[in-house]
Amino acid sequence: MTALKDISTIDAPRIDLGVPVGARVIVAMSGGVDSSVTAALAKLAGYDVVGVTLQLYDHGVAIQKKGACCAGQDIQDARRVAEAMGFPHYVLDYENKFSEAVMEDFADTYLAGATPIPCVRCNERVKFKDLLETARDLGGAAMATGHYIRRVEGPNGPELRRAHDASKDQSYFLFSTTKDQLDYLRFPLGDLPKSETRRIASELGLVVADKPDSQDICFVPEGKYATVVERLRPGAAEPGEIVHLDGTVLARHQGVIHYTVGQRRGLGVAAGEPLYVVRLDPAKRQVIVGPREALMVSRIRLKDVTWLGDGEGEAAARAGTQVAVKVRSTRSPAPATLVWDESDGCEGWAVDLVEPEEGVAPGQACVFYAPEGGRVLGGGWIAATVNVPFGAAA
Repeated sequence: MTALKDISTIDAPRIDLGVPVGARVIVAMSGGVDSSVTAALAKLAGYDVVGVTLQLYDHGVAIQKKGACCAGQDIQDARRVAEAMGFPHYVLDYENKFSEAVMEDFADTYLAGATPIPCVRCNERVKFKDLLETARDLGGAAMATGHYIRRVEGPNGPELRRAHDASKDQSYFLFSTTKDQLDYLRFPLGDLPKSETRRIASELGLVVADKPDSQDICFVPEGKYATVVERLRPGAAEPGEIVHLDGTVLARHQGVIHYTVGQRRGLGVAAGEPLYVVRLDPAKRQVIVGPREALMVSRIRLKDVTWLGDGEGEAAARAGTQVAVKVRSTRSPAPATLVWDESDGCEGWAVDLVEPEEGVAPGQACVFYAPEGGRVLGGGWIAATVNVPFGAAA
């Protein structure tokens, strides 16, 4: 029994992917409900759909972990959806590429005292790089994904915009999408709330209609980051000192990789005031702690910036363009100014925050939005921060 129906018989959007009906569209299928509905809607709209799933890590490990993606049961679910909807489906072994481009970077970033975002690296280095090239090789006129983000045709070409459903918006994780990639990519779910996606899946009879969303990082069992780093880099967890900003040694720790900037719980330090991790110094194996106000950041220096706005990005920075920025996926965009920073012997992108923020960690992303918060203008990786002097952040 298949789920294939004429789209006129169900209450679902009639998607237009901007290529002729009948053209081949490659759909990246993770095995979850979002990419499955994307593929189904493309098929029902008359496109020649080919589903592609990447095997990113070991089946034996993944099949025992609930909420993973791109391995184990998820591959089987993607295949079942393709069979039900009547389109071909391929599984590509990208385990080595994923290990080199994402997992190794994850370990090295932690060892450098920064906090990585492997989901961005996966999009940047695997899904929107190698998979996109494969989609072209398969004759695809476009590649569609189940991400909650919108692609809108603007006066100067396609623009990236936040999803209609703010609670599911994934723009923070897609800031490094290039203009060339955006020409080829499609995001049919950007205008839908997640509840509508599940309703469509249920009406179509897809096996993933009630499947839970993936949780945490796919290759990190139970959110235990340090365990993965130690497995990838044996001996990485070298003990060291927990040091107050005033230079006082407060305690010993069992490895810098167990700490992140902004952390308060689990420090194992008795003090008369709440203390937070202010920064990490892997070279000295030190975890530096201080009061909450020591976390307040006024300027963020960036590297590897992607610009999706109009004109040249450097010119926008030198002109002091007003933007809104997110330094955490869960935070709302906050007012800021792009800066071309030539202080302290450096030269490059930076952002000045109108209101200082706390817990801005190197290794995370700083994503730029238009001031009204809708259009994604790009973003970069946080390389360093300039803290607000004590007493100035009130």
